[in-house]
Amino acid sequence: MFRLAVTTLRYRTAAFLAIFVAVLLGGALLSAAGGLLETGLRLNAPPQRLAAAPIVVTGDPAYHPPNGNGAAAFPERHRVDADLATKLAGTSGVAHAIPDRTFPAVVTTPFPTGYDALAGHGWASAPLTPYELTAGHAPRSGQIVLDQRLAGTAKPGDQVTVAVGGEPRKFTLAGIAAAKHQVDNPAIFFADADVAAGVNGPLGVNGPGGANGTAGTGEAAGVDAIGVFPADGTSAKDLAKRLDLPAGVKAYTGDDRGGAEFTGIATGLPLIIMSGVFGGMVAVVMALVVSATIGLSVRQRRRELALLRASGATPSQVGKMVVAETMVVGVIGLVLGLLCGRFAGHWIFGMLTGGGVVPAQLRFDQGILPFVGAAILTFAVLRVTVGLAAGRAARIRPIQALAEAAVPPVALSRVRIIVGLIFAGATVAIASSTPFMGPTNAAAIGGPAGLTGSIAVAILAPLVIQRVLIPRVTGWIEKRGTAGTLAVINLRVRAVQFGAILIPITIATAIAVGNIYSQTTQQQAAVEAFTGNLSGDVVITSTSGGVPASLTEAARSMPGVTAVSELVQSKGWIEEPYDKSHTSDAWPLLGLSGPIYKGKVTKGSLDDLTGETIALPPGTAKKLKVDVGSDLGVRLGDDALVKVKVVALVEGPTGYESLLLPAKLLSAHTTTGLPSQLVLKTTNKKAALKTELSKWPGTTMGSRDVLGNGLDTGLGVDAWISYLLAAIAVAYTAIASVNTIAVAVLDRRREFGLQRLTGSTRREVSRMLGLEGLMIAAIGLVTGLITAAFTVLPIALATRGLPIPSGPIWILLVWVAVVLLLVLPTTAITGRIAMRSKPMDALSTPVG
Repeated sequence: MFRLAVTTLRYRTAAFLAIFVAVLLGGALLSAAGGLLETGLRLNAPPQRLAAAPIVVTGDPAYHPPNGNGAAAFPERHRVDADLATKLAGTSGVAHAIPDRTFPAVVTTPFPTGYDALAGHGWASAPLTPYELTAGHAPRSGQIVLDQRLAGTAKPGDQVTVAVGGEPRKFTLAGIAAAKHQVDNPAIFFADADVAAGVNGPLGVNGPGGANGTAGTGEAAGVDAIGVFPADGTSAKDLAKRLDLPAGVKAYTGDDRGGAEFTGIATGLPLIIMSGVFGGMVAVVMALVVSATIGLSVRQRRRELALLRASGATPSQVGKMVVAETMVVGVIGLVLGLLCGRFAGHWIFGMLTGGGVVPAQLRFDQGILPFVGAAILTFAVLRVTVGLAAGRAARIRPIQALAEAAVPPVALSRVRIIVGLIFAGATVAIASSTPFMGPTNAAAIGGPAGLTGSIAVAILAPLVIQRVLIPRVTGWIEKRGTAGTLAVINLRVRAVQFGAILIPITIATAIAVGNIYSQTTQQQAAVEAFTGNLSGDVVITSTSGGVPASLTEAARSMPGVTAVSELVQSKGWIEEPYDKSHTSDAWPLLGLSGPIYKGKVTKGSLDDLTGETIALPPGTAKKLKVDVGSDLGVRLGDDALVKVKVVALVEGPTGYESLLLPAKLLSAHTTTGLPSQLVLKTTNKKAALKTELSKWPGTTMGSRDVLGNGLDTGLGVDAWISYLLAAIAVAYTAIASVNTIAVAVLDRRREFGLQRLTGSTRREVSRMLGLEGLMIAAIGLVTGLITAAFTVLPIALATRGLPIPSGPIWILLVWVAVVLLLVLPTTAITGRIAMRSKPMDALSTPVG
């Protein structure tokens, strides 16, 4: 039977090519998903600017809820006390310890740099890379040393303008330095005395934790990291374990040091979630596509399988033959897919880093385990699907097979109908419950509706086709003449075969359209909720590290300006009393300094939002049993626990509430120490927009539309999961549709030959095929869009309050065009191939 199975491959090329490509793509994508999982578990990020330090000590970059599970990355730099460096330097086995303080610094003149995010450091931290001088000398007060990539044609002694803390300042170029290895972000080194006096000194930058250290306490400024160098003969790993570190501070060695240098590498949970959803969806879609293709191939071979049974083959032998021929093709596809898995993994990871979902410095790890896991899972999916199809082929009786080959049955079994209805019911139940969820949970609850609906259509595909062919629809087709009449007859009689074409179109439409429009709807809802609660006509944004105080003061005197508010965004947690509603997921924090918030104040006044105060949503205050005048302990984005007094209860959009704090307090606990934007209320918007801002390099002024630019909606990972799933849907649709159509059309050579012998021309047969393809494409698009609606509309209702999705209409139009361009040309080309031979020769074709 194995030899016979291999022989059949020569005559069933189209069907087995579909299985081959589907398994190849599935194996490649599953191994890529495994690589994302391994990367999320390992979190290896080789250090760059801190590479010379064998041990890096810094604040724990991950927040760990006191009464909850999981962890979340701090949105801001978690700095440590500068005095810790002195303590570590005195530890036995430590040769020396070098602290590093990073602050925003951007070269503005006399030469462009091409870098948007430059960092200032004290010269004493240069050995942490190491940087070495190639010209000039170490900086003194009022001087700087530039990375050679920034120096251009400048030479020591030239005057350079650097925006530090958003303020442009003149410095003398003391020297030029080069890093001894790759450092993505070139550094600007200042005199250590200037950095130490940065709070009110020549740099004018805030110390870590704000202008006064930890807000309002007057504590000394901290540092980002401390590089520890072991003494000769001392193991870095052993020394790191015995360092006496305060709570919340960690020592890193090896590639783990990158987590101390780069933000966003505190937890691999986003990658772990993404890899799980991504891999699971690949496996499900692959199983549906492969099973549909195998099922179509087996149904088309009923005659030859019946002849095998009639000639003495046992059911077991027939089943083994179907399994053997499919597994031969599948295993070859799996091997090639695994070979392509590394390229697929790097490609997907590159898109994630390019999109800012994960830090670019994170290393993509894809060892042997992702490939082993992908091989096992792909093999299991393939074996189960082919086993089901082989079982059907083995059980059928010879006489029944010959009869079904002549007139294919359309009726579905009772079990299949029940299973399909169960999935359809699950889709309705999921869609019905989604509108009652908050915006945060709406996507997680409503997203699976598209998948369950697709499975329901896949199971009931022949029944769906029959129910769609109502008189009004068939009448329109039959008006196209004989070709239309034959197309309607074929759609009814061959509903099972056309169902195999319908399945990938429906699945792809539901996944692609559903996921994309779900994300655009959620993104738009988040932006509308944020911007809708802020009044103001003009927004000033800075790309040089933040908005300096001098610009805020200047804005107050701009023509037509009636109110100015600094705007600061971060995230944090309420810990005293503990808020169980936000554990690993943080509260959005919004810092304000002016009357621009439009939410309804139910108690207290936002005029009192100064100093160490906070405004809460009324529902949160009720849940925590606090009121105006109560004290709270809030864990801010840099791990500082600040004590604040509740001065107001303010309503916000349901599901998008924020905690309001004074801008000065919140900005003091951000990485830059400065507001990110200024919002201006004006009586003359045009006059305000004409204000000259050249005094502050990197600042731009625009209308309130820019408020939503760069807004962290918290949907970054979810969005990329949706886009990757949409890409999978497109890929599998192209593969499955093209191959399934090819198999179905080429198998009808005898039918076309008979039609031509009875008087039909090639053009008439081609027109019949075109109408069939157009109908199946239309049915697939409609059922896919209906299925997608069970995801998109409930999510829109949960996030926007109306069942109206957001997103450009061209996405839908492009998708319709993609489906039509896949179905119609493939049908036409394969139809021409099927009619290439003479009619009498087609009647004697041994196989389709």
